[in-house]
Amino acid sequence: MVNAPVIDALKHDLKAEAARLGFASVGFAPASDDPEQVRRLRDWLEAGNHGTMQWIEDRAEVRQGPQSMWPEARSVIALGMSYAPEIDPLALEGEPEKARISVYAQGRDYHDVVKKALKALARWLVAEASKRGLGEPALKVFVDTAPVMEKPLGQSAGLGWQGKHSNLVSREHGSWLFLGAIYCTLEFAPDAPHEDRCGSCNACQLACPTDAFPQPYVVDARRCISYLTIEHKGPIPEEFRAAMGNRIYGCDDCLAVCPWNKFAEASARNKAFAPREDLVAPPLAELLALDDAAFRAKFAGSPIKRIGRDRFVRNCLIAAGNSGSADLLPQVTALCDDPDPVVAEAAQWARERLTTVP
Repeated sequence: MVNAPVIDALKHDLKAEAARLGFASVGFAPASDDPEQVRRLRDWLEAGNHGTMQWIEDRAEVRQGPQSMWPEARSVIALGMSYAPEIDPLALEGEPEKARISVYAQGRDYHDVVKKALKALARWLVAEASKRGLGEPALKVFVDTAPVMEKPLGQSAGLGWQGKHSNLVSREHGSWLFLGAIYCTLEFAPDAPHEDRCGSCNACQLACPTDAFPQPYVVDARRCISYLTIEHKGPIPEEFRAAMGNRIYGCDDCLAVCPWNKFAEASARNKAFAPREDLVAPPLAELLALDDAAFRAKFAGSPIKRIGRDRFVRNCLIAAGNSGSADLLPQVTALCDDPDPVVAEAAQWARERLTTVP
């Protein structure tokens, strides 16, 4: 490797700069494509597990690895920001009139926060590489919205391993890391990939309310509450409605039960992801009353905003129907004639649930 001592020193200093910018974890991986990940992605798509997320299938070739996307890449810098919660994500399970919002969506939009930090780190790297006689490397930064397989890259870079729930698990930060990546033309020495430490544990599989895991390490998005409440645009299939309970945006169950979370400290959480007080346990009655303007105002700067008012209220109506609370009937009934047919159908379903005597 050319200028190995200089590059190694740069790698060391980059880790310190990443920490200063709010990253809790950083590692380095080779940019070469991984044939095993290519096979797993192909099998997952062929089984239809991506549901209506056609954008995954459309760019599957690019998703095969860093060099499939960008042949000039020589290294991947994988980074994680902690959003570890202070309270049990399952705490609202017994409060059906309150809405359960996934931990990751209770604070600021991670896309904005992580990308801003990645760009700052990339600027630092270009300046430092030039200063140290390494030229000006070309870089690309990614946060979730590009065809990048962040979780396998995180495992290759030693941040953690892909658990049986398919998300990255860290020994230090549990299941609570937002992931980002920087592709780079500098050839950093890779860190050792992380070994799988799930062992015989199947807590995440057992916790899933909709049985979305056909086998360990594989999630069928079509059965996953996170997919149904966020990605799915039509009516929620009736077979999953009761199991959704009061979950209106995402689901933390498989993550929350992971034993490795006992090592995750909320003190490591990036301050941008501190939960908004009004999103920790919001009353369903208030959320059902949101029109489009009120929805946009309430969720400005939140990842929730991207699903739009109609899909959001659809989710709240399913939760209302599951609540058993007649107090929600006025709000539910008012939505039975909503201009959006999906909202109206969900309202009619919820009203029937709330008015049917067991």
